[in-house]
Amino acid sequence: MNKHRSTIYGLLLAALLGLVYLQFREWRTFDWNKFLENTRDVSWLHVGCGILLIYLAYVLRALRWKIFLRPVRKDVSAGTLISPTLVGFTGLVVLGRPGELIRPYLIARRVNLSFSSQLAVWTVERIFDLGAFTVLMVGAIFLPTELREFAMARPAYHHWLHVTGYLLSGVVLFLFAIAMLVSYQGPRIADWAEKRLSHHAQNLGHRIAQRVREFAGGLHTIHDPFSFLQLAVISLVMWWMIAISYEQVTHAYGQPMEAMSTTHVLLLMGSSMVGSMVQLPGVGGGSQLATIEALDKVFHVPRELAVSCGILLWLVSFVAVTPIGLLLAHRERLSLRKVADESEKAEASMAIPTSEAS
Repeated sequence: MNKHRSTIYGLLLAALLGLVYLQFREWRTFDWNKFLENTRDVSWLHVGCGILLIYLAYVLRALRWKIFLRPVRKDVSAGTLISPTLVGFTGLVVLGRPGELIRPYLIARRVNLSFSSQLAVWTVERIFDLGAFTVLMVGAIFLPTELREFAMARPAYHHWLHVTGYLLSGVVLFLFAIAMLVSYQGPRIADWAEKRLSHHAQNLGHRIAQRVREFAGGLHTIHDPFSFLQLAVISLVMWWMIAISYEQVTHAYGQPMEAMSTTHVLLLMGSSMVGSMVQLPGVGGGSQLATIEALDKVFHVPRELAVSCGILLWLVSFVAVTPIGLLLAHRERLSLRKVADESEKAEASMAIPTSEAS
C-alpha cells in the first residue's frame, strides 16, 4: 500500500510540476512586486467572513449527516458530529486522498455503528453534493443571472457554458437513475455482479457487490420524502454559502474584483473541483492552478491578481479548517495518520470475502 501510494504521489507531483512549468513559461513577464502588492491590500474582514461561512458549511454537513442517521440513531445531535467532521476534513487537507475515509470512520466510532454503514452514507452524501452544485450551476447558466449576461457577451463562452449545463444535468439524472435502480434492486444487482465478475480478477465480483450493497444501505437512510427534502435544502444552502464565501474572498481585493458575483464564482468553484483531482496532500496544486487559469482566461483578471486570489481561495475554502481540526484531534488524542491507516484497513477488510476471512 505504501509503495502504491508513493507511486501515485510521484505521478501527481510530476503532473503538477508540468502544469506549473507550462503556466509560468507562458507568464514570463510575471511581476512579483504586483503580486505582493495585491496580497498586501487584501481586506481581511472579507476573508474572515469567507472563513466563517466555510465553517458554517461544516456545521450544515454535520446536520445533514444527523438526518442520514435518523432511522438508526434518533438521539444523535448535530453537535456530536461536528468534531469528527472537522477532524475528517483536516485529515483530507493534511494526508490527501488517504484521509478521505477518516470522517466516516470517526463518525462510525462516535455513534457506535458499523464503518460500512457510514461509508454508505458518505457515498450518498457525495451525490447530494454533486446534485446541489449542479442545480446552482445550471440555474446560473440558464436563468437570467450575472453569469448568463457575462456569457452572452462572449459567444464562445455562452456555447460552452450551455454544453456544460447540459452535461452536468445529464450526469446528475444518470446518477439519480442508478440510485433508484440500486435502491429497489440492490441485492439482485449485487448478487449478479458477484457471480458474473468473480472470475475476471481476484475478489473483483465481491468488491463490486460490496459497494452496491453499501450504496443501497446508504440510500435506505433516506426513509421518507420529507427527509429527502431536508437533505436537498441543506445541501443547496450549504453550497450557496460556499459560493458566497468565494465571493467574499474575491471582493477582498477591492475594485478589480468587485464585479465578481455569487453566480460568477460558481465557475471558479467548478474549476477548483476539477483541479482537485490532481493535487498533493497539504500542498494542493491542481485546484489552485485551475482556479487561477479560470480567473486569467475566463474573467481576464491580471495574472498577478489571479495567482494571489487563487491561492487565497484555496486557503479559505480548503485549508482554513486545519487549525481547529488539529486542535480537536489533539484534544481527543487522535493521530490522523493512525486513524487513516485504521480506516484503510477497515475498508480493505470489507472487500475480503467472508470465506477467505474466516
